[in-house]
Amino acid sequence: MNGLKAARERAGLSQRALAARARVAFRTVQLLESGRHDARQSTLAKLTAALAVPQPSPAFPAPDDALSSAADAVLRDGFDSWKTHLFDFVDAFRRAPRLSLLEQAPSTSLDPRLLGLFAATAETLAAEHGVEAPLWCAGARPLPEPWFVAGVENLVVSALVESPAAFRRRGVFVMKGFLDRA
Repeated sequence: MNGLKAARERAGLSQRALAARARVAFRTVQLLESGRHDARQSTLAKLTAALAVPQPSPAFPAPDDALSSAADAVLRDGFDSWKTHLFDFVDAFRRAPRLSLLEQAPSTSLDPRLLGLFAATAETLAAEHGVEAPLWCAGARPLPEPWFVAGVENLVVSALVESPAAFRRRGVFVMKGFLDRA
């Protein structure tokens, strides 16, 4: 998680100083920076607070065109509405990319499958622009059971092979070009 290391270095903190300030284990900071650990949302909140990284809050809601707003719409409209809201966001983002639209984490009440899907999407879109994924993406932990988004038994093997790393790491399996639209 190079974003954490860069933010720590910008703040002029050592790994030990950040760990002490955030009240997390030194080893946690080491593992996160090396990419060998997925942080919980609560750990990321502590680290961002310790780094004085501004956290979006309900007092400052995300813009209507933000990824977290798309997640809110899914919460409002039901699980099956994710395709409409997620793809509408991706299309709009690609037409007029503003990385700030990826910064606010979706609600923690979002289904874990969708949280993984939204995090992988944010990571993919950030990578397309050559920037680090937002810190909240690291909090989208791997699913206990794999989720094959297509839901078609005949496509499981293809999804296992083709799924991009950002999705596969979270136990979310999609077809190659999942975020590409005609």
